[in-house]
Amino acid sequence: MEKILVVDDDIGIQKQLKWSFSGYEVIFADDRQSAIAQLRRFEPKVVTLDLGLPPDPANASEGLQALAEILSIAPQTKVIVVTGNNDKDNALKAVELGAYDFYQKPIDSDTIKILVSRALNLYNLELENRQLAQSQPAMGKIIGNSDSIQQASRRAEKIAQTDISALLLGESGTGKEVFARSIHDHSGRRNKPFIAINCASIPENLLESELFGYEKGAFTGANKTTPGKIETAQGGTLFLDEIGDMPIGLQAKMLRFLQERVIERVGGRNEIAVDVRVICATHRDLSAMVQEQSFREDLFYRVSEITINIPPLRERGSDVILLARTFLNDYKEEYNSKVKGFSEAAVDAMLKHRWPGNIRELQNKLKSAVIMAEGNVIQTDDLGLFSDGEESGMQTLNLREVREEAESKAIRQAWYLAGQNMSRTAELLGITRPTLYSLIDKYRLEDIKPAS
Repeated sequence: MEKILVVDDDIGIQKQLKWSFSGYEVIFADDRQSAIAQLRRFEPKVVTLDLGLPPDPANASEGLQALAEILSIAPQTKVIVVTGNNDKDNALKAVELGAYDFYQKPIDSDTIKILVSRALNLYNLELENRQLAQSQPAMGKIIGNSDSIQQASRRAEKIAQTDISALLLGESGTGKEVFARSIHDHSGRRNKPFIAINCASIPENLLESELFGYEKGAFTGANKTTPGKIETAQGGTLFLDEIGDMPIGLQAKMLRFLQERVIERVGGRNEIAVDVRVICATHRDLSAMVQEQSFREDLFYRVSEITINIPPLRERGSDVILLARTFLNDYKEEYNSKVKGFSEAAVDAMLKHRWPGNIRELQNKLKSAVIMAEGNVIQTDDLGLFSDGEESGMQTLNLREVREEAESKAIRQAWYLAGQNMSRTAELLGITRPTLYSLIDKYRLEDIKPAS
């Protein structure tokens, strides 16, 4: 049974909350000292904290000090501060100090139960993410706990200490360069350069000189001798991204380099020996391209001594949440954001989304959500996730479904703006509270539905 610590010196409030929190193990404290003692003894996941505690119940100083001590001892604990009607400033100050949320008296059982339920869910999700993070593969930057990513990581780990050529296959945005860098970082070449070049992003007439370099006077504008990417990677790793887009005419020269480990600069006559480990990647089907004769068969076998298939994000299950948490921590520090986690609806939306852009799409969604979020929890709208029909442009024309979707979104937005207060939500929507409850039931808005 989940534990909740209620810190309040009002016996009537204690009784009311004990009744509201049926189904939980409720622990009580009536001042700061007893609250800290109960926190250490029972380690509750959620604390409701009245800011007006003795010996100074008329002010919030004792409650704010209690909040600071609770978060210092148990920083993952979710603290919901409870204040009087005219004390919103201190409530906002408490949130700035790290409180999960705040609630203004008088106590409404339905609302406080929802707040506690959501806080518990967030705590448990964060706990799961921390546990997953502790069981990560040995390949440092590769994040994920799914069987498919673990298998790919193990293959990468096994070849890291060799010089075997590797071909990374996967859709765009799945993290092929991250795998390549991880292989390099765990190899004996880790202290030498890692040079990456995207074969699809450089015009065909420039790609050869980018790879092999050129001598002074080799062509118009060649004012000095310039080493290419292959030379620059001497002793280290060369990553050829999107090798499936390499022009067929250049593939023969690349094959000779891979076989002989020597190059000639454009316009040059001298062979230059190079010691480079080569890792290639593509989202294309090279086997089919070989059959079509758009990719050399001998080059294909040379670059694919070991093949690693990197799964798309939609096949990685709960890895998406682990990745989202990692990106959230990075971006909230970069943008000095106070966002702490995700709502249940946002987590559900991320798990259901197909992620056509894979990890790159997830990064973009998280970056914009951290910047745009107005609360300390990212909501579905902050992520800009839509249903499959919306993504494909096939929006429903059924008026009933359109109205249901629009009303559902309006209710969620009003509920969020009202600080999860049902009375205030109904007021913002211009409806009565019973009508609001009826709509919540009608549209099955389980994430904001008051507990029965």
